[in-house]
Amino acid sequence: MSTVQQPHSTAEALLADGTTVEIRPLGPDDHRAVLDLHTAGMSEESRRMRFFGVSRNAPEQAADRLCGPPRSGLLGFGAWAGEELVGEADCEVLDEPPETAELALVVADRWHGRGAATLLLEHLVHAARQRGIRFFEADTLFGNRAVHRVFADLGLPVERRYAQGEVRIRVPLDERDERYRSAVDERGRRADVASLAGLLRPASVAVVGVSRRSGSVGRTVLARIRRAGFAGEVWAVNPRAGEIDGRPAFPSVRALPAVPDLVVLAVPAGAVPEVAEECGAVGVRALVVLTSGLDAHQARGLMRACRRHSMRVVGPNSLGMAQTDPAVRLDAEFGGAFPRPGSAGIAVQSGGVGIALLQRLAWLGIGVSSFVSLGDKYDVSGNDLLQWWEADDRTDLALLHLESFGSPRAFGRTARRVTRTIPVLTVDAGRSTAGRRGAASHTAAAATPTVTRETLFRQAGITATRSIDELVEAAALLHAQPLPAPRGAVAVVSNAGGIGILAADACADAGLLLPELPVGLADLLPPGASVRNPVDTTAAVTPVELTHLLRALEREPGIDAILVCLVPTALGVTPDRDPVYALLEGPARRRIPIAAVLLDQQVPVCYRTCADGGVLPVYSDSVAAARALGHARDRARWLAEPASAEADPPDCDRRTAGSLVDRYLAVHPEGGWLDPLSTADLLEAYGLPLITSVWARDEHAAVAAARGLRRLGHEGRAALKAYWPGQVHKSALGAVRTGLATDAEVRSVYREFARRFGAELAGAVVQPMAAPGIELLAGVVQDQVFGPLVVLGMGGTAADVLADRAARLAPLSERDLTTMVTELRCAALLSGTGGAPPADLAAVRSVLARLSRLAEDFPEVVEADLNPVIVRPDGAVCVDARVRLERRPSFDPYLRRLRRPAVAEGE
Repeated sequence: MSTVQQPHSTAEALLADGTTVEIRPLGPDDHRAVLDLHTAGMSEESRRMRFFGVSRNAPEQAADRLCGPPRSGLLGFGAWAGEELVGEADCEVLDEPPETAELALVVADRWHGRGAATLLLEHLVHAARQRGIRFFEADTLFGNRAVHRVFADLGLPVERRYAQGEVRIRVPLDERDERYRSAVDERGRRADVASLAGLLRPASVAVVGVSRRSGSVGRTVLARIRRAGFAGEVWAVNPRAGEIDGRPAFPSVRALPAVPDLVVLAVPAGAVPEVAEECGAVGVRALVVLTSGLDAHQARGLMRACRRHSMRVVGPNSLGMAQTDPAVRLDAEFGGAFPRPGSAGIAVQSGGVGIALLQRLAWLGIGVSSFVSLGDKYDVSGNDLLQWWEADDRTDLALLHLESFGSPRAFGRTARRVTRTIPVLTVDAGRSTAGRRGAASHTAAAATPTVTRETLFRQAGITATRSIDELVEAAALLHAQPLPAPRGAVAVVSNAGGIGILAADACADAGLLLPELPVGLADLLPPGASVRNPVDTTAAVTPVELTHLLRALEREPGIDAILVCLVPTALGVTPDRDPVYALLEGPARRRIPIAAVLLDQQVPVCYRTCADGGVLPVYSDSVAAARALGHARDRARWLAEPASAEADPPDCDRRTAGSLVDRYLAVHPEGGWLDPLSTADLLEAYGLPLITSVWARDEHAAVAAARGLRRLGHEGRAALKAYWPGQVHKSALGAVRTGLATDAEVRSVYREFARRFGAELAGAVVQPMAAPGIELLAGVVQDQVFGPLVVLGMGGTAADVLADRAARLAPLSERDLTTMVTELRCAALLSGTGGAPPADLAAVRSVLARLSRLAEDFPEVVEADLNPVIVRPDGAVCVDARVRLERRPSFDPYLRRLRRPAVAEGE
């Protein structure tokens, strides 16, 4: 039995220099390692700083405390690099209830300055918060600069009291401290980038599995590395070939003349774990595994070797990777041509998608900074590449193809930061065509895979497209043109009226605006031209006239972008007659973005070089051009959104709610729907406004409850709702009766319920009739991958039919609370129409904030459905609610850890 509480499982994470360590709870088997850490691992001066003196018994006592008999108030974690314990952090509760804990921290001398202390503290902070601990306290010597620096860099506020050479430190563990989260993000980013240097900036490369057979994968990759002019040493490994292509081949990685930074594996699946272990043992920093078809045992062997030896791995089932930096020039892939150097970073899971993207970018003329085929994505992911590109001064455009997510919430947080500086585009792969899944609540029915993914991308500021062609079309515009203003007002110009109308329709479909234009623009065009938007210049327009028109439109304050559609005419294509020349003779980049459509163009999109040497995106179809402008407008809107703090509703009683959840799951370990009383208690703990509800087990209790509601001032009629465990959609089953005015009516309806539902009936809920208002649906559903999704929409019995909904992944920001309401098609009703007073939107925002907090605090709340929530000018009240609980592990998206692929789990 472990001495310390084990609030979370073993995790691997990166130190500041990219070294992988394992963080896990300490137990009895670790006594020797803890003792060695405090003796051989520390100098006498370090022990003096730790124990406030030089005591020979102190290390033994520390090991006994951490690894001796169980102590319920003790939390302790060790950081292991291979078999070596490099540091430990522990805390012990000082009071009851457990709000404050005494902290201790030790790192081996030779591991100082590598980030082990802060990493251990992050995991201990997470575990302590799960136990309800709100403060750490620690005594340190005034001269212990290393420890003081650790606390200063942690990101949490630190209170210090000085007395006689000692410092008493107190650290509040505010779990929503954005400064702390940002500090964790920055430490994670630096560590991630350091760990990827061997992959993306290697000084030497070896290819293992280079066959003598021409055309094999290994030999192809080796030839490409050499042909591309890799700046460092390149070695071939083949145990049965003394030389390949006239150069030496080595029998093993151990036999190489030096340790390569990067090894590319093109060996059979069965050999992958053994070769990976050999690579790690000699000090290789990164692997690219081209091999596919690894079984679970082989996958675990590969990942054990990589984690134990601090190697990052791309793949398996990878196409390879390329780095075009002139200082590297590495082409370690077997796809298309080596990409031209440039500034687009590309990460794809599918090798076929990668080849297609590289080909289209080559046709377009967009160069690549780095390309990584992630394959089965056991380790290196899109999140890692985003952080590399963020730090890479060569990358200003990121293109992603991700079929799966290891940690969507961590990815979303990284992407929100990166997209502030560079556009991030993705092909939204894996969209569900099923639309709705079977679910017992309206909220769960709304949370389709498509909705969840789109919500993640939208909140992170990622430009999500639906095909490779659309991705490239949007990238062409974002790469070469400025962003439009957020409102997206477009002027459409065409030399053929019908084409202009089609382009205007395409702009409208993309959500762009087409404002009216000044009539004075007609003076710039030939007779018969129309300056309504779209502008019809007629086929007689000359390049000079078109140039003047474009300049005038560029100066118009109400225009944010220009779309020019041109068709060949019988007037010829000489420079003095072809209006295309008006585009190419002007500057490529203007005050506002400009996109061209040439209907006789053979490729979907290309760049045309302008007089100033810049490039203009030219499309063959107005739909593609309008769609690209729509994506640019969406990015401009996202960037214009002000930073917004996380919603923090007051008076949420987490302790009471936690006790309720624990009690229910202790009795129902398989999970299930809360009964009406427990539902009311849970919602009340988080301040969610459920209408007065009285539980009645028989008709007499129902009559008494209705009578009592009237005595309490709830005048008028009552509602009676039958209940039994596992009930789904009361109204559809005829389990709701409203407008009951007398005792006789209440008694009659209860008897009807008893006849209709028989022994299944457990009782009924009696409620006063709510005053009329606008009916909304508010709810949350926990996605096992993406986390909690909060949904708001039109409610009542027509909730699924109307499908008027907005969704956000929790935690919601203050801005989310507002935009979720304004996105609804029914928003005008809430604002007041036809002289009706506006609804209480502050009450709606409060409901959303409290649902978000409930879902964040308790992942066990897998579904909560409040429908309808009746909103009136004087507040909001929920008249029906359902909550389902299920055992779920707590997941902190801000805790640093390396992802663990499902195929590599277990033994």
